[in-house]
Amino acid sequence: MPCKIAVIAYLCTNSQHAMTSNFVDYVKIFFRSGNGGAGSMHFYRSKKTPKGGPDGGNGGRGGHIILKGNAQLWTLLHLKYTKHLFAENGGNGGENRMTGADGKDIYVEVPLGTIVRDPETGEVEAEVTKDGEEVVLMKGGRGGKGNDFFKSATNQTPKYAQSGEEGIEAWKILELKILADVGLVGFPNAGKSTLLSVVSAAKPEIADYPFTTLVPNLGMVAYRSGKSFVMADIPGIIEGAAEGKGLGLRFLRHIERNAVLLFMCSLSEEKPIADQYDILLKELERYNPELLDKQRVLAVTKCDLLSPAARKKTETELRKQLPDNLPFVLISSVAGTGIDTLKDMLWKALSE
Repeated sequence: MPCKIAVIAYLCTNSQHAMTSNFVDYVKIFFRSGNGGAGSMHFYRSKKTPKGGPDGGNGGRGGHIILKGNAQLWTLLHLKYTKHLFAENGGNGGENRMTGADGKDIYVEVPLGTIVRDPETGEVEAEVTKDGEEVVLMKGGRGGKGNDFFKSATNQTPKYAQSGEEGIEAWKILELKILADVGLVGFPNAGKSTLLSVVSAAKPEIADYPFTTLVPNLGMVAYRSGKSFVMADIPGIIEGAAEGKGLGLRFLRHIERNAVLLFMCSLSEEKPIADQYDILLKELERYNPELLDKQRVLAVTKCDLLSPAARKKTETELRKQLPDNLPFVLISSVAGTGIDTLKDMLWKALSE
């Protein structure tokens, strides 16, 4: 999977401290594609041919603005201080039917999962999801035709040529949505970062207070027979996240690209597990109802707080309270309880 390349690069080159300060998932840039070159209005002249025919060449096209997917990039940090990007104009046509040079294209390398929005309408205009994928965001203007192009049997000496077509200019928003197989959905302090640190080589910051995780973390989870999948620990949800409360929309944006959503509800919270799950589900629905179409798995965390007998009782009660089609498991990342079962559930959901 393309996202696995990005995960490997991230794990090898980044620490949580660096990511906290360097993770950028939103930039706004003014782009301008190049103008097309003007066609030439020229007539051939020499000592032997004082009144030759038209030989003006066409102008070259203006440079394009092109987005290119790069699986080695993890954030939009390299574009953070870029406010303007202008492609080169096309060259003018010349005598002797010489075509002007095409303007140099501008290639903007972006991480996989980057989308482009119109800042006024919010409409998504382009997206890049594959390594090496190229998307022409703005085409350069076409070059104008020289007067040689317009000659005909009835118009043997056209005394006109086209000017080049103007390029396109506009502000655009580049927004990153993390590509991962499994996205962790839960309240702050639900144990998401701890789980990721246990099942992968990722080293997220872990502490016993809300919003320890301020930026997404990716981890490669090893499964049976050499198989693996990518898990994303993303900042926790609070009620009202869909309206932008807490880390709000910055969080919700990143789960749109995940294939499976792993809901994590903690036994240490005052609210019952079923209520926690319902609140999380409603926030997702308010943000984007299509998220409810994704496969879901529930991990009930911190089960090491219960005795074996209480654990069985809790499991029986949850079977009655939770939807029949929602697979769930009680886990403890600290004690390692239920982790293998959870991996099996996630792999099954991914396979489906």
